[in-house]
Amino acid sequence: MLPAGAARRPLVMAAAIIAAMTLLRIVYASAIELRTDEAYYWTWSQETALSFLDHPPGIAWLIRFGTAIFGDTTLGVRFGGIVAMLVTQLLLADIVRRLTHDVRAVVLAVLMPEAALYYGLLMAKVAPDVAMIPFAVAMMWCLVRLAQGGDGRWWLAAGLFAGLAMLSKFTVIMFAPAVAAFLLVPDWRWRWLRSPYPYLAVLIAIAVFSPVLIWNVQHDWAAIRFQGVRATTSYGISLRTFGDYIGLQFGLVGFVMLPVVLTGVVLTAWRGYSTREPVAILLSTAVLVPFLYFLGKSLTLRVGDTWPMFMWPVGFAAAAVNLTMLSREKWSARMIRSSLFWVNTAVVSGTAFVVIVFLYYVAAPWNLLGKIDPIGAESGYEQVAARAQAALDETGATWIATTDYRTYAMMRWLFRGRVPVIEINERGRFQDFRDPGMDRIKGHVGIYVGREPDNRSSLWENIPAKREPLGQVERRWRGLVMDTYTLEKLTGWTPELSPPKDSPLFRWRVLAGEFERRTLA
Repeated sequence: MLPAGAARRPLVMAAAIIAAMTLLRIVYASAIELRTDEAYYWTWSQETALSFLDHPPGIAWLIRFGTAIFGDTTLGVRFGGIVAMLVTQLLLADIVRRLTHDVRAVVLAVLMPEAALYYGLLMAKVAPDVAMIPFAVAMMWCLVRLAQGGDGRWWLAAGLFAGLAMLSKFTVIMFAPAVAAFLLVPDWRWRWLRSPYPYLAVLIAIAVFSPVLIWNVQHDWAAIRFQGVRATTSYGISLRTFGDYIGLQFGLVGFVMLPVVLTGVVLTAWRGYSTREPVAILLSTAVLVPFLYFLGKSLTLRVGDTWPMFMWPVGFAAAAVNLTMLSREKWSARMIRSSLFWVNTAVVSGTAFVVIVFLYYVAAPWNLLGKIDPIGAESGYEQVAARAQAALDETGATWIATTDYRTYAMMRWLFRGRVPVIEINERGRFQDFRDPGMDRIKGHVGIYVGREPDNRSSLWENIPAKREPLGQVERRWRGLVMDTYTLEKLTGWTPELSPPKDSPLFRWRVLAGEFERRTLA
């Protein structure tokens, strides 16, 4: 046992690092303009729909929480993610404390996320994954409590948090194999299979998730089919998408951290399945199943940047616990020293990398990545909005039309309700949205703002508006042109908010990148 003062010192140091990194995330959240998807999710927070085509409503509720405190500001939109990070760290700390009673392991568990770009900086970038992570980790925490105390009521709490996680993003279902293994592999399986608690937990999760089910029933299972494209689409073997997946995990988890965590997870899996230890089975399976699924999927389809984000916090817990178990299982002193060296190196180098990336985006004037820069690629919409405002003033137009959801979202965000903005196609995305202000649209002049070459899309064959060119505007970031936008004056037409479901104006772009061709009637 460490003396009380010696035990407190690592905790105080960890608390200081977390406070400093939290301040860094607050500065980032306040200084960097919203990305297009963030603005899109913000538009959801302005609606009262039960759910949405792209994702469940959890992210909209998280944004509404932040904007209720800080208003419709970048910090307000992103504040929920900053809170979600802290909640996740508290849960990880308690999981590891309960499993190891080792202060050093607890410190590592809370500092590992700070050293991974995914969390140390990007938890300040709101996404459905950010809303889901604390609930998913809370579910794991409940199952750890269940394994330690044997009180079946923890199944009910786990069901509650599982339902809340599903209300944020569907991918949490990938934790189901881990929960099933936790239930069925250990020797206690017959006890729980005969108990009502696991079944009640499933019912609670479904009840909490019911708003999404109700919305999908009302809309021909649109969201389920929309997301199902990812699971079913295949373009053939591609080493490029495979390399993208591996490279992203190294970049976003950490060049040292990723192998450290995977090693800890694999050892935890070996330990868990060889001894049928429930928590080791739970933690390791929760990482390995989605990691291997995405690895296989990346051979035929690009895996999105944030898709694996939900699994790594569980990996941090498993890696921290594994370090303690190495000494308890009498592994060689060399193995233990090497493991400690690499995890400390991962934390130090990863934290430094997060700070460098923060300074690059907040303070540096350079563009080192060109058009592939993930922040720069979605910057400069203020320039487009300023030119749109000038066009409104010149023409007397009272509303703005777009033909892609990113431009739509940024125009809504930057105009903040001063002017109605409507995406005239992909209307399947906007089911159950409120009236955008048709009294200011019907019979009035509008302007179209669209990225080239969308202004030449075949969609315009279905739009009987009179179009007059108003010019172009470039969207720039740090001196580099990211995109060019066309502005046009629209007269003699009123957009239709609810076109027929077989209309090209209703259909949305599917996640694999082509138009949805199925009839939705």
